[in-house]
Amino acid sequence: MATAANDRVMASERIAPGMLPRVLSSFDMVVIFVAIVLFIVNASAVQPAGPAAFTYWILGFLLFLIPGALITAQLGQMFPQEGSLYVWTQKALGPFWGFFAGFCAWWPGVLVMVATGDAVVTLLQFIFTGGLPKAWEQGLVILAVLWFSAGLALMRLRMTQNYVNWAVVGYGAAIFVIGLSGVLWLIGTGHAATPGMGEISSYKPFVGSTWTIFGLVILALLGIEVPLNMGVEIVHMRSIKKYLFWGSIVVMFAYLWVTLGTMLALEYSALGLIAGLIGAAGLLALSWAVCKYVFEIDWAPAPVLLSAGAIATTALVGIIGVVASADVLRKKPLATLRAE
Repeated sequence: MATAANDRVMASERIAPGMLPRVLSSFDMVVIFVAIVLFIVNASAVQPAGPAAFTYWILGFLLFLIPGALITAQLGQMFPQEGSLYVWTQKALGPFWGFFAGFCAWWPGVLVMVATGDAVVTLLQFIFTGGLPKAWEQGLVILAVLWFSAGLALMRLRMTQNYVNWAVVGYGAAIFVIGLSGVLWLIGTGHAATPGMGEISSYKPFVGSTWTIFGLVILALLGIEVPLNMGVEIVHMRSIKKYLFWGSIVVMFAYLWVTLGTMLALEYSALGLIAGLIGAAGLLALSWAVCKYVFEIDWAPAPVLLSAGAIATTALVGIIGVVASADVLRKKPLATLRAE
């Protein structure tokens, strides 16, 4: 019942509005949305589906991103507090499930922070041939990334947000160049590098093993509610609807634009290999760290096992994405909240 829900007032609901300044504009919220949802390497990860990747993206937009944005808009207006998913789940299902949802939303961020440092190492090794050959050098780079992030977190929110805004603008420029390169390739050569783009049958989804790509697409669109983790720091409540509308537009365009550019200029098999190698590099570094610092045993790479693990992980993520998203699409959080 509504009365019961109102009785579950958390300390953050009472304290946060008086402690945190309202500094986030509509543009800031769009930037946070894009930074969270638009992980552009996913545009290369869907390449094994061929032209059907466009169909999967559109299905993901229609069945997940847009409905999720509508639901988030309603929940954000109803409960404009700090915590978004944590607050909404607590109101609907109680403290335990509120904590569980909040933890599940928070914990991947910890893993992503470490993975980001590892990605920086991989990028530097790609740029500088033979660079960072020793494990301690790679560890220092990862620590530098983590400390840099910690330093930003200690700054005033307005200063940090200004940095993020400029970073995302640069990110957008890079995304535009990727798509433009594909268009220029098509103009220069007269044909696309990916076969079948001119055939309608190539855009048919759920053919063969490509159905797992739909799970990857859903995974790529997660994070719609994250900007509302700072719900009481928004200047105007109308920014909630604005960021969901414009953020969704930017994300949809960017994913389709980069997917088009990469398919026109590169074969999807090559891009799939690149995505797999990046993931394998992360697994390699993690296994080394576990062997050295947790089990304190000698470590040796196993290329065959690593390759098999990368393939199995890709399939597993796809299956989990499809199963998890099906439950989300069937249930409406607003109906549950009203039932309270």
